[in-house]
Amino acid sequence: MGAYIQEKGLVPDVVLCSSAVRACQTLDLLGLPADTEVLVEDELYGASASDLIGRIRGLDDATRSVLLIGHNPGIQDAAISLARSPGAVGREFPTAALADFRVSDLEWKDLGPGVAELIALTTPRSLD
Repeated sequence: MGAYIQEKGLVPDVVLCSSAVRACQTLDLLGLPADTEVLVEDELYGASASDLIGRIRGLDDATRSVLLIGHNPGIQDAAISLARSPGAVGREFPTAALADFRVSDLEWKDLGPGVAELIALTTPRSLD
């Protein structure tokens, strides 16, 4: 997934990562550039979709892109909530899945249900 992120130019400005061991291991395996801002936060462990979206709403508007590393069901529920077409996300959101969303002309504080276009949902298995 790390190679995919770099190949597609999806390296984020900021990473919000759960403090759980597996989440931090996932972060390490991505091989992101050393200058990527990484925030490891206890509050992201087991967070609900609304909590995750609320955390993203708190980002500075100078931040152009964010990668959220967390846990199901919160991550999947957040992706479904954000998608303009919730069915596009589907019911399966396996470990290390990457939902690539785009929002335009939106301040982070205004992030909410149905505002993001799902560009791609990529899983490690789909890259094999």
